[in-house]
Amino acid sequence: MGSLKLEEKTLLDATSPLFLATYQHPTGLEMIGPHGYSPDNGQTWEAMESGPDFDSRLPEGYRRGKNTPWVDPIEDRMLVLVNSMDTPDVDPSIGEPPEAMQTYYLRYRVSLDGGRTWLFDEPIVVEGEQYSPEHPFEGMYIGRNAFFLGDAGNRPIKLDSGEILVPVQATVLGPDGKLSLPGGGYYWLETIILRGTWRDDGTIAWEISERITGDPERTARGLYEGTLAQMPDGRVLCVMRGSNMGKHDPNAQWPSYKWISVSEDAGRTWSEPRPWTYADGSSFFSPSSMSQLLTHTSGRVFWLGNLTGENARGNHPRWPLVIGEVDPETLGLIRDSVIIVDTRRPDEEDVNLSHWLAFEDRQTGQIVIPMARHSAGYRTKQPVIYRVSVGP
Repeated sequence: MGSLKLEEKTLLDATSPLFLATYQHPTGLEMIGPHGYSPDNGQTWEAMESGPDFDSRLPEGYRRGKNTPWVDPIEDRMLVLVNSMDTPDVDPSIGEPPEAMQTYYLRYRVSLDGGRTWLFDEPIVVEGEQYSPEHPFEGMYIGRNAFFLGDAGNRPIKLDSGEILVPVQATVLGPDGKLSLPGGGYYWLETIILRGTWRDDGTIAWEISERITGDPERTARGLYEGTLAQMPDGRVLCVMRGSNMGKHDPNAQWPSYKWISVSEDAGRTWSEPRPWTYADGSSFFSPSSMSQLLTHTSGRVFWLGNLTGENARGNHPRWPLVIGEVDPETLGLIRDSVIIVDTRRPDEEDVNLSHWLAFEDRQTGQIVIPMARHSAGYRTKQPVIYRVSVGP
């Protein structure tokens, strides 16, 4: 079993250009990200023209939130998923307007040249004559409920069988046609896995999995912000965020878990979700925060997230940040593999160690984590980059 070791923690004066960056092709050292293009594994960066421009002439108030590109490791096609709102009457300065839970939907774009040109910009609609951009799949009616990507850990993966899986989250309509809040939280989300297959023209034929639904007596806001990995035996693991607190649990008495569901049929159906545990079956606490599964070229699967020594209260505390290995047989987190990447310092009131997109450095094999150390309430931030080595 390979060991993990924190090799480097570098505090920065500004956000690293590696933040939310990714490799441009299945092989090679070219990268792209919010800072542009790097020909040399992120050492230097330059501007990169990309077109056509689908967004600048949209009506005022429309939103397009492009997620980090994902590159098909076999086809060398780049996919960008876009959280979208066509809401001209909503103030664009509001970061997370309540209308998003009824109006968010996903678009997608595909490039054959590493993001320099895009073939199209289309809404995601599953196959079937009964579906449309306004009704993209069963149970979804844009304007009444919504589906979208959560944090950066919601990455597509490609299965050995060739399908693309994308973990998305969806709000749910109750019998009265309004948003359902069965858990007593201020929203309720279910996880749905989009399954995609490439067509010859570069578009994707979409279908959806059965929903992964939380128990409203154990999680206040449902199950969401899923992260995926295919294990060596072909099973697909989905780790999701839950939450305690809310009207049904105002004092945070429910255990604060990460939750998992497993598919044995290429993401079509999913097991009943259950609290995630260590590989030995013992439980651990994790706040309501994003996490990320990362499949290393060694074939091992690692998890990055927040673990707490005691029961969390909703979103907090979001420290320490840890990384550990997933056991390929039990699908639990291997306790002895877990290391602390960073945690709250004695002089800090609080720290939020969340919001990152880790990747494997193709030259060193290290796991690179570009992010920021946020203060209490996200009032200030200290950009930082961590590098974790993976032992043989």
